[in-house]
Amino acid sequence: MKASTIAEREALGRAAREHSKRSSHRTVGELKRNPIELLKQSNEGRVENLVPLRYGRMAVSPFTFFRGTAILQANDLSQISDTGLTMPICGDGHLMNFGGFATPERQLVFDLNDFDEVAVGPFEWDLKRLTASLVVAARHMGLSRGAAENLVMTAVTEYRDRIAQYAQCGALELWYDRITFDRMAETALTPERRRTVRRGMEKAANRTHESSLEKMAEHNGDHWTIRDAPPVLFHVLGANALFTTEETEAYKGANWRKMLERMWGDYLKTMSHDRRELLSHFTVQDIVFKVAGVGSVGTRCMVVLSVDHMDKPLFLQIKEARPSVIAQHYKSPAIKHEGERVVQGQRMLQAASDIFLGWASGPMGRDFYFRQLRDMKLSANIELFDADLLEGYARLCGWIMARAHAKASGKAIEVSSYIGRGDQFAEALAGYAASYADQVESDYEVFMKACRSGVLQARTEEDMAADFRV
Repeated sequence: MKASTIAEREALGRAAREHSKRSSHRTVGELKRNPIELLKQSNEGRVENLVPLRYGRMAVSPFTFFRGTAILQANDLSQISDTGLTMPICGDGHLMNFGGFATPERQLVFDLNDFDEVAVGPFEWDLKRLTASLVVAARHMGLSRGAAENLVMTAVTEYRDRIAQYAQCGALELWYDRITFDRMAETALTPERRRTVRRGMEKAANRTHESSLEKMAEHNGDHWTIRDAPPVLFHVLGANALFTTEETEAYKGANWRKMLERMWGDYLKTMSHDRRELLSHFTVQDIVFKVAGVGSVGTRCMVVLSVDHMDKPLFLQIKEARPSVIAQHYKSPAIKHEGERVVQGQRMLQAASDIFLGWASGPMGRDFYFRQLRDMKLSANIELFDADLLEGYARLCGWIMARAHAKASGKAIEVSSYIGRGDQFAEALAGYAASYADQVESDYEVFMKACRSGVLQARTEEDMAADFRV
């Protein structure tokens, strides 16, 4: 029977400690798995000729390797006990998957911004992904073990304090809560850091569809064509086909228009009437293939350029949605459409979502979702961070994750009651994150050895770009 009173819900949270002690979160478990086999498993169904580029991007450092291996941590988390306090979770909430973007009202907010792995899972899995990423990043930056531990304590205590505040909120308060620049700056940053972020915001404000048009496309008399910039952006042509013959035929020449027409009809059905009306003002000009991120390399991703009657552009990204690694390793509800899973998960976890989010089925029965390509987006560059800025950022990530979990689940009371007011949970996660960062470094060495010996083929951007010039 569902608990209804606040006292009953608090009791449920405390009861979860009986089978999942807060101190137990320190353990990473006995990891008897082959990272190379799991990596190969995660490549199934990807564009085979792009997998070497995925490995090339992962090979840069243990941190980029970590970003590309959500499947490893999901597998490892499934081997240890969990709280049973489940909810929609991001599934890949490492520190690079947070950032700034514009709301429909053109206000810059900070939030989670990658939902490819979103699924129902234990709340602490998101925190373990985040905290491990903080330690791996701290080591990449050459920070001390103590500084890395401090980052984890900062993020988790912020999560604890915020989730306790959200436990006192009404449903509408939670739904309307947004982490704007001003709110974030007041609590997470020192005055000089605010200036740094404000400069970043000013740059983000210029990352609009219009500013992208001149950089990314050229006008050929009566229509716009996106410029090729291989291996990141390119038209699918026979000479440099990355795909099977059947798939190449779907994407190349005039065939892409037929493919897009079929997908567009499905996509529009997932939109509200006003959004459909807005999209009717745009005419499609061109479509190119895009190779994005680290973990996403090898998935099918396209960029569509449309313009309205004033020649003002709209760039939409159509991205393949593959089964979530969380759903593969935790018993989640059955999924009908992977694109719908991503979109609905994003709408639940974010405070304000892209107005063009939607989904459709594409060539060869693959699932896709649609979103804007660039709209005042602001992302972290940890290479430019120091310990002080990273600490402020860790605090912000803890806050964002608490807000996302509270809104998406309605279980802030239970989670807050489980964590309690002390540092026991945070200290356990600090221990976990340090041990898991050791595991990441160990897996990275195994991965690099496989690359060097030829078991895995890793290629750089330059190697791949050369293929297009042949």
